[in-house]
Amino acid sequence: MGYIQSWRPNFPENLAQKLPNLVELYLHSNNIVVVPEAIGSLVKLQCLDLSDNALEIVCPEIGRLRALRHLRLANNQLQFLPPEVGDLKELQTLDISTNRLLTLPERLHMCLSLQYLTVDRNRLWYVPRHLCQLPSLNELSMAGNRLAFLPLDLGRSRELQYVYVDNNIHLKGLPSYLYNKVIGCSGCGAPIQVSEVKLLSFSSGQRTVFLPAEVKAIGTEHDHVLPLQELAMRGLYHTYHSLLKDLNFLSPISLPRSLLELLHCPLGHCHRCSEPMFTIVYPKLFPLRETPMAGLHQWK
Repeated sequence: MGYIQSWRPNFPENLAQKLPNLVELYLHSNNIVVVPEAIGSLVKLQCLDLSDNALEIVCPEIGRLRALRHLRLANNQLQFLPPEVGDLKELQTLDISTNRLLTLPERLHMCLSLQYLTVDRNRLWYVPRHLCQLPSLNELSMAGNRLAFLPLDLGRSRELQYVYVDNNIHLKGLPSYLYNKVIGCSGCGAPIQVSEVKLLSFSSGQRTVFLPAEVKAIGTEHDHVLPLQELAMRGLYHTYHSLLKDLNFLSPISLPRSLLELLHCPLGHCHRCSEPMFTIVYPKLFPLRETPMAGLHQWK
């Protein structure tokens, strides 16, 4: 086990050779610019703290730290995370707050043990809907970003109990699955220039709420017949996902790539009947004050 608090801007390539059994490595506040590829050789590492440095890139080799449980990268200059972060199956805590991230890697949903995800004070404008599939996520904090919408299925997991989206000034609505969770959403709801955002929206009274970018059509409660494409997608989903539990039998050319990807991860699920939605959604706006957790919310 090791605890290293003071270091030089670039730590040595042979760290794994000198400390092969290292379990904890704390290198916060050292003005570190580069993490060498050799970091991937610390196969027993469980806790890595690189917060408060000058990192601009995290090398893909970090995905080789299969025993890693806690990763702290807050207060750096990161613009993206490598997809290999999704290989960290034991990861429980990920703190990447106060960086320059525009989005999160879709493969992050493969971190099956992830319980606490903190992405405050970045530049996120959307959240990959695949994150709704994180089976162990208990707390998600995305305060102080640029979010205008959230994935429709966010909160559908029973494990997710705490969601903080404070100070996303363009965020005007929350998925209905969040309404029985503990939510922080103060400082949300400022006007947004529609001409600058190519998103579908729906209105209720004087409030207009934007939908995720993947949504291409909006239905109403008066629609009695689903579009043919939606019916076909639901049929495929129920037949092959529910019965065979495997979609790999479909060749990459059997469906357009966008539809094939939707079979793996639908746009969302109906709050009333739990049916998956692929090409069309049926939104309805509920005032936050009518929700069970209204006393814990501050909507401005």
